[in-house]
Amino acid sequence: MCRVRAVGKDRKSPGDPREPGADPARLPGPGPQRGPTGYPVTVADCAGKETTIAKAPTRIVTSNAASLEMLLQLGAGDRVIGTGFPPGKGTLPSALAEQGAKVPVLGDKAVPKEKLLGSGADLYVDTFGAMPMMGGGATGPSGAEFAAAGIQHVYLLSTACAGTPKAAKAPRTDLAGIEDDIRRLGAVTGTAARAEELVTGMEKRIGEVRTALAGVPEDERPSYFVFDFDAGTKQPVAVCGRQVANAVITQAGARNVFADCDADFKPGSWEDVVAKNPDWIQLSVRNRGSEDATRKAYDDAEAFLRSFPATQGLKAVQEGRFVRLGSEVTTIAGVRNADAVRQIAATVHPDLVKNGQ
Repeated sequence: MCRVRAVGKDRKSPGDPREPGADPARLPGPGPQRGPTGYPVTVADCAGKETTIAKAPTRIVTSNAASLEMLLQLGAGDRVIGTGFPPGKGTLPSALAEQGAKVPVLGDKAVPKEKLLGSGADLYVDTFGAMPMMGGGATGPSGAEFAAAGIQHVYLLSTACAGTPKAAKAPRTDLAGIEDDIRRLGAVTGTAARAEELVTGMEKRIGEVRTALAGVPEDERPSYFVFDFDAGTKQPVAVCGRQVANAVITQAGARNVFADCDADFKPGSWEDVVAKNPDWIQLSVRNRGSEDATRKAYDDAEAFLRSFPATQGLKAVQEGRFVRLGSEVTTIAGVRNADAVRQIAATVHPDLVKNGQ
């Protein structure tokens, strides 16, 4: 079996598959392995335990909208027979919305254990792993139960591993892990060529932003707070260094005020936010299904910050420095993270980066 290590843009090594004449067998590190015809494919979970996929899966269940969207982007959406945490109306890109809406919903939140095991799936793509807040781990099927049902279990490592004790302690500052997930799913589903197209497109968009911001010193990059309005206003949730959004913010030329928080998400306090006094605040809301409803949600989030005694005096609030950007493209791993990088950069560095170009 030859090794096809999926590495990020600034982790290149001799034999990087994106380089002309690369030799995949020379690539180091644990990554998906596949035979000369594409199968079998071997991938690892967060603890390094390997799963070998002997042939292309034909009946796939996804744990939520993130893994579903990745499969739709890869062109494997016609093989998805069910999902948990379904995408709300307006959540998916317009080109994928119709197909995504046809996927049966097996659970409004986590897919119930019995329903997953009885689904007839041959592959389960898991975005969460053992993240307790997402209903995984203790309540999900055991490895033996998956095996008895004939279901192979693979993960989006960029999200499933982020909250585990073995996760890297350093803040996540690039999208290499998301790119790895796209390549890994491409290998598992036999859509590796499409996966490479998607990753190449992401790297092009991010590379343009990186080049535009190359002259901005680190200490001159604005501080940035993600206000997850839908998580509630009584106690803000800190988006920490291990979270996907930290990489998006960093690549966009800003500094996440909670980057030093050693987790993916963590309950915070308004006192913490006030102490950070961010230069910019992202109003992060979930798509409401229509432009008017989503705009109202942004308006409500802004109105709260302007009226709440603890936040109305913040620099960003006083100066109206808000970024209106959905949580679906910021805190959830996917191809559109690259678009979020550009949108944030174009907002906080308007003289250097233009949105949509």
